[in-house]
Amino acid sequence: MENNPHHLVLGELLDFLTGEKKIDTHDERYRQKIAKHLVQALGYAKKDIQQNRLLNVTAANQTARIRVDFLVTAHDKIGMLIKYAPGSLVTRRLSNLAVSRIILPYQVPVVVTTNGEDAEIINGLTGKLTDQGLDAIPSKKELEKIDPSVSFPSISEILYEKASRIVYACEVDGACPCDTDVCVVQSR
Repeated sequence: MENNPHHLVLGELLDFLTGEKKIDTHDERYRQKIAKHLVQALGYAKKDIQQNRLLNVTAANQTARIRVDFLVTAHDKIGMLIKYAPGSLVTRRLSNLAVSRIILPYQVPVVVTTNGEDAEIINGLTGKLTDQGLDAIPSKKELEKIDPSVSFPSISEILYEKASRIVYACEVDGACPCDTDVCVVQSR
């Protein structure tokens, strides 16, 4: 088992989506709650959900790696990004919207920020808050209603660079170097 002095380790648990053993922490329990909600309440198949996707983030001459908790498929593309973190949701709006603009070559249309108890749903195209609450997370049927011809525009290089700087500033700068979700990869 990994030793992280910043998280109370409660033992091990089985991951709901994969069945693999994971370290049992309060944060991981919330992630498991979210995964179960997606499948049991919102109608997603486990195969519709990617979890713990690593994302390289670059700003100026610095590169780091962060984790994105969940990516959910719609129309054979990622239609929803879900990022978990404890505490305030409002402070994570901008960085999570920015993540939705750099994780793929197209805009992820639905961005969910959650602390496991509450959620904010953001329209990735407009950046506007569209709803709140775990029950407001779009179901599989709702996500499939997204028009694929207009909902997945390509991300320009300029927007990608700006979003990368936002993610680096919000998710990496000032983050604890012991945090297992943030890893500085390279400094030029």
